[in-house]
Amino acid sequence: MAAYPSKGQAVPAGNNLGEQAAIERPVGPMADAAGFGSDVVAETLRALDIPYIALSPGASFRGLHDSLVNHLGNERPTMLLCLHEEHAVAIAQGYAKVTGRAMAAAVHSNVGLLHAGMAIFNAWCDRMPVIVLGATGPVDAAKRRPWIDWIHTARDQGSLIRPFVKWDDQPASPGAAREALLRAAWIAQTAPMGPVYINLDVGMQEDRLDAPLPPITHARFMPPAAAGAPADLLKKAARLLAAAERPVLLVGRVSRSVEAWRMRIELAERLGAIVATDLKVGAGFPTDHPLHAGSPGIFAGPQAQAAIRAADVILSLDWVDLGGTLQTALGSADPGASIIQVSLDHVSHNGWSMDHQALPPADLFFAMDPDPFTAALLEELGAARGDKAPGGSLPERQGECAASADAAGISVDQLGLALRAALGARECSLLHLPLSWNAAIWPLRHPLDFLGSDGGGGIGAGPGISVGAALALRDSGRLPIGILGDGDFLMGVTALWTAVHYRIPMLVVLANNQSFFNDEVHQERVARMRERPVENRWIGMRMVDPELDLAQLAKAQGAAAFGPVKSPDELAAVFLDAIAAVLAGAVAVVDVRVLTGNTPAQASARAKAE
Repeated sequence: MAAYPSKGQAVPAGNNLGEQAAIERPVGPMADAAGFGSDVVAETLRALDIPYIALSPGASFRGLHDSLVNHLGNERPTMLLCLHEEHAVAIAQGYAKVTGRAMAAAVHSNVGLLHAGMAIFNAWCDRMPVIVLGATGPVDAAKRRPWIDWIHTARDQGSLIRPFVKWDDQPASPGAAREALLRAAWIAQTAPMGPVYINLDVGMQEDRLDAPLPPITHARFMPPAAAGAPADLLKKAARLLAAAERPVLLVGRVSRSVEAWRMRIELAERLGAIVATDLKVGAGFPTDHPLHAGSPGIFAGPQAQAAIRAADVILSLDWVDLGGTLQTALGSADPGASIIQVSLDHVSHNGWSMDHQALPPADLFFAMDPDPFTAALLEELGAARGDKAPGGSLPERQGECAASADAAGISVDQLGLALRAALGARECSLLHLPLSWNAAIWPLRHPLDFLGSDGGGGIGAGPGISVGAALALRDSGRLPIGILGDGDFLMGVTALWTAVHYRIPMLVVLANNQSFFNDEVHQERVARMRERPVENRWIGMRMVDPELDLAQLAKAQGAAAFGPVKSPDELAAVFLDAIAAVLAGAVAVVDVRVLTGNTPAQASARAKAE
């Protein structure tokens, strides 16, 4: 088998905190001791080792803002000014996608929380830890300023987002606020991870402390909560898999750890298991490995479905929508394979959000994180076992698409292949991808090669997530690349100002088809079902007349802008220039006009025709 990255953690060690703070360094002297409730909150964030807090300013947390600046000196955490609350949370989500750790985001009162709601939902569906700090006008009505404090005070502000956070609280004292932050950070970063929300009363923030809070050892309030594999179930799983003739490994929500990546490769090779991954989550297995079934997509492709149909044992490592995937591959038939499910996701399921997907069958269930399960399973299988030949015939691998010139324009495949050629051997991370992406053209060989989707399907998240991920990758030696659709970019473009302002180098490539084309496909489908003209599908979808100048929008944020690129012959030179700009420290944006019609639905139809 081919050699792939082995030992160590993928997450970079440092994030250049000092340089970030130097951009907005306060003058002294700093307040030496905590004197106000918000000082306690700020000190607790530092004790929790929260590196950054992304925010759009608001009067409701002016006390905390002052504490971060004039007590902590805008370091640990360093503030990241954002132009929209949605971007603040998206940046925190992107940071967590790389590091597996939470950073903070602050949103202003009820109005800021409403703005941030979609990004919080994305983080929830993506199972990413984010500590969202909110604030409310004075709970004590006698302390409210006329008009403004009244409209920015809610009886139960957390109820706006409670169905899609793991936990929320509104502490009434500095001591309670410290405890709430400890609990929030612990819950957010315990699997299954997710966002949490703490609402800080203005009065609590701005009141003087009667006396210093007694010191505590913060780490003692955040014990690891790792679950182990029951010995008897582990033995059953090992026996099933060892005896399997056609095992399949479905790799879903897993960490960015290189060591865990290596163990999954070892497991697949020992078992001779065919492996499937998808693009809803980050890279979990090398996609050009001989055991990988075809190329990953948002949905299981024909090769993965064929492997599932032929399987006698299926091991799911927290696969997203296992029930739906089985239904897609098998129809209404019950799975003939024995199914081993490894997941803690049921802990996050509730009656409001249906993101828990269809209920899957499972013959053995392990309520634990997939990484320690894989380590335990390998140990149970025994070191003496060698590689096992794959059972049955491997599904035929999907070939790469040709990058031939097209007089009508540029395909997304041509965009991807030209970018990959311009990068050469340089290590990079794909931070976000459009729906039209064909993973066959870009093998994933490292857990940081691709970070997954937005989680909740909330359009506009791509720019902010990309900025947060690029922030986490600053000292990694990897070139961060967000490949975004035009609609996604337009809804989140001002997130790039934060990257430019805080010197976070990154490359953004726009697959600009001047349309909300995914919905054109839906309108065509409806028209066909109703026997109506499909030629009208574009109405209310196309972003033309006038054409939007996306490069100028990027330039307005301070980015180095290129395009629009309209010919395949221009791609190589433009990409080389843009990469050079990023290596020099810039945020570079390349607007590429791509053809409409290159969607996953059409790719699936093409595969069936072949």
